[in-house]
Amino acid sequence: MDRSSNSFLLLPLDVSELLFRLAIALLVGAIVGFEREVKDKSAGLRTHMLVSLGAAFFVLIPIQLEVAHQSVEALSRVLQGIIAGIGFVGGGVILRNQTRAGNTEVKGLTTASAIWVSCGLGVAAGCGLWIMALVGAVLSLMTLAVIKPLERN
Repeated sequence: MDRSSNSFLLLPLDVSELLFRLAIALLVGAIVGFEREVKDKSAGLRTHMLVSLGAAFFVLIPIQLEVAHQSVEALSRVLQGIIAGIGFVGGGVILRNQTRAGNTEVKGLTTASAIWVSCGLGVAAGCGLWIMALVGAVLSLMTLAVIKPLERN
């Protein structure tokens, strides 16, 4: 295995590396989902963990079948499908209501965005980019927890 380039990340994995990537995917999903759970949002801990794990699975399948190493385009198509598909999950948590004053109120955009980010974190974990996934999860948590008080209502 040539570890001088990142192409080794796309080679089939042994069981321990496979378990490590899946565990990282669960962890990064949990980091984002925990904040949503604490805030009692419609998509919480389990949802974000499953989204991240599912994304990792979808990128690991072509890696394990040796399709990703032979054709980067195959992995690209998988990523395109994941990115398009996760929009439907995120869309399910967005609600639009009319207030009594006649104004339109939209809720759930941040949770939908967090689902989208959890998916990306899972993709990174599944591809073996675990440092990127962990840093992204911490930055996401900071964004969700720290930025809210700075927003106008």
